[in-house]
Amino acid sequence: MLVHQTFCKIIATVGPASESPEMLEKLLQAGVSVFRLNFSHGSEEEMTRRVQIIRQLEKKYGVCLGILADLQGPKLRVGTFANGPVTLKDGQKFTLDMQNTPGDETRVCLPHPEIFQAMHKGLELLLNDGLIRLRVDRHSADAAETTVLVGGVLSNHKGVNVPGVQLPISALTAKDRKDLQVAEKLGVDFIGLSFVQRPEDLQELRGLMSSQAKIIAKIEKPSAIEHLPEIVAFADAVMVARGDLGVEVSTEMVPVLQRRIVDVCRQSGKPVIIATQMLESMITNVTPTRAEASDVANAVYNGVDAVMLSGETAAGKYPQQAVTTMHNIIKSVEKDPGYLKNLIRKDPINTTTVETAITTAAWVAARAVQTADIIVNFTDSGHTTLRTAKYRPALPILSLTPKITTARHMALVWGVTSILVKDLESFEDISAEASRAALLSGLVKEGQKIVVTAGIPFGHSGETNLLYIINA
Repeated sequence: MLVHQTFCKIIATVGPASESPEMLEKLLQAGVSVFRLNFSHGSEEEMTRRVQIIRQLEKKYGVCLGILADLQGPKLRVGTFANGPVTLKDGQKFTLDMQNTPGDETRVCLPHPEIFQAMHKGLELLLNDGLIRLRVDRHSADAAETTVLVGGVLSNHKGVNVPGVQLPISALTAKDRKDLQVAEKLGVDFIGLSFVQRPEDLQELRGLMSSQAKIIAKIEKPSAIEHLPEIVAFADAVMVARGDLGVEVSTEMVPVLQRRIVDVCRQSGKPVIIATQMLESMITNVTPTRAEASDVANAVYNGVDAVMLSGETAAGKYPQQAVTTMHNIIKSVEKDPGYLKNLIRKDPINTTTVETAITTAAWVAARAVQTADIIVNFTDSGHTTLRTAKYRPALPILSLTPKITTARHMALVWGVTSILVKDLESFEDISAEASRAALLSGLVKEGQKIVVTAGIPFGHSGETNLLYIINA
């Protein structure tokens, strides 16, 4: 089987540059654990073909891979222009309205009544990824007169951001609902919900789902920060999507908010992903900038579960090199003696449940038995493994489960390698299987110590009640 042997995982976006069987195999070999399908682009046929290839590679290499379906969400955009792009100049007047006709240098259609509902005098609107700024001077239910604060070139269907305003819109569009059905039919493991503003957005998505896919809340709106603890509590995982977040808040606040989100997720034991522009220059260059390498390294030092590549692998010239570079950065950080020392909790958390007490004790035992090289969890639902990973033990975690869905969900989790096993019942069977799987993974050698957690009877979720130490 293929084991990457790093704690932090890599998510790679599949696109025209990486959708061939040959390239997807190279990305897997280079270090990818989860493949992202961006439903903003691509047909159902393309998505189906990509999933089929990934599942074939999964079987070929004996690994459990995660597939993330990333829903587009409500993209707010201006309309079209009659004679091509226009140039807005600082200080000029410019009108946004609901008239469904092509625009010019003085006006353009903004087909989003919810924006007009939320408008007030003095509100700033950001267009074209924040490169153009407009201030609302007067407005009605279907039009707004604005002053151009920062001008620039504006073309068809450029995006609109409304910072500091919680818009009365659902995070799920009609397209998202259709794409959700496609994603669930394909058997993806994670659903990414874009532009989450409040926990109710996640509840709406869950109510529409029929599969066991996990929900990833993408934090890219300042309003989500106001409800961060509630969003993290409801989500299965969280993505720090720095693209739109960086448009709606000042640049200097992005790293501050990123650290805050990571801290909340780690305290809650929820997987957290850092995304957007991590190795952006590698879309066109074979090597990243030093700043980009430091960005990836800092995310790893902060103990995130995964780092993500977007355009670098979806449309870039060097998808394989981008993954290899990210993998090498992760390995370099994880070799630093200070890396794990700073991540490990110094004291166990007080708990009144047997399951949490056992998983807390597992990493304490692993630290006490200094020759131990791995923690092995037998888990049905994955909860035992998530609790173990929450403490960031200084050892890899081997998650053994009879459920392929659970194994694939663990592909996102820090330090975890998953292996499918049959249902076990006796202590002897569990001990033998733990030893066999640990050796198969290549994470330990014969004779090394293994810290094992399991539940008797096996196969009952939430009944982890055994902890013991064996030799491989």
